[in-house]
Amino acid sequence: MDKVSFGFEEVAPDEKTARVSSVFSRVARRYDLMNDLMSGGLHRPWKDRFVRRVRPRRGEHILDMAGGTGDVAFRLARHGARVTVADINADMLSVGQERARRRRIEGLDWSVQNAEALGFADASFHAYTIAFGIRNVTHIQQALGEAHRVLKLGGRFFCLEFSTTEWPGFARLYDAYSMNVVPKMGKAVARDEESYRYLVESIRRFPPVEAFAAMIGKAGFTQVKAEPILGGLVAIHSGWKTSA
Repeated sequence: MDKVSFGFEEVAPDEKTARVSSVFSRVARRYDLMNDLMSGGLHRPWKDRFVRRVRPRRGEHILDMAGGTGDVAFRLARHGARVTVADINADMLSVGQERARRRRIEGLDWSVQNAEALGFADASFHAYTIAFGIRNVTHIQQALGEAHRVLKLGGRFFCLEFSTTEWPGFARLYDAYSMNVVPKMGKAVARDEESYRYLVESIRRFPPVEAFAAMIGKAGFTQVKAEPILGGLVAIHSGWKTSA
């Protein structure tokens, strides 16, 4: 059986899916706090920039995949879009629903979904977004194909994900910080060093910007673009569905 990466390990595909699910069940309650601490709050302006690129419009239907705790979905909904928040992990969705209730954000649909086999009809959405989730998918190419399938003709795909910075000095500093500090932070704050070690390792195993852009094109998207942030530490990837 072919192996897939789970951080720096090589495991069977079913094992990766199960272990990723376990990771996010364990970190769900502290996920947003840890995002603030790990990124120094930078994930917030990154997500703001991401949503500006999506340009959500009133009344259009957007699928926010791996949307878990609702961070991107809330931003999309403020523009009047109808948002379906999907995630493979029910615990993450529960946190998102609780946050939505506290903020009195209504009109969101919440759905447990596997990105590799979506339970939506062809051509259901005007846009598909996924932020910091695609690298946790077991079969990324299959998930990209599903994204293309559920989009309407003229629909747009947007992905925000970590990559590899090309700034040499900053790259060394970030490597040292992420590999040594983030897992210890996870242990102290979320009481889970192992899960945060995986999350850091998963960034190292994710394809470089150019390779991932090629995967998006292979899924059928056109006008594929990648917008690097901090020298490519994070990138906004986009593409359009111009044919069925």
